[in-house]
Amino acid sequence: MNQEADDMAGYFELVDALDGGFRVALVAGDGELLAMSITFPSKQAAVKGIWRTRELAGTGLIRDRSHGHGDVAAIRHSHGLHLVPDHGRAAHGVWREAR
Repeated sequence: MNQEADDMAGYFELVDALDGGFRVALVAGDGELLAMSITFPSKQAAVKGIWRTRELAGTGLIRDRSHGHGDVAAIRHSHGLHLVPDHGRAAHGVWREAR
């Protein structure tokens, strides 16, 4: 890996799905596959899915649905992002940024 690849922003990539539709891959700047979408019936629908993902990614809460854990919220501090118990904020769509 070179420094240029590490500094490059990630990207969305449209790929053919096996069933004839289209999928969207979220790829890190270094080429690591981070996520793969559901199958969309058309390129237009896939691009709409990308736009929806972009809108949600910056503000969406982290919801921990794994065994033995309740919801968590991401709280941004000057020294990074931390997960804290949600205390019902996710159910109401409220996200607060720590100052």
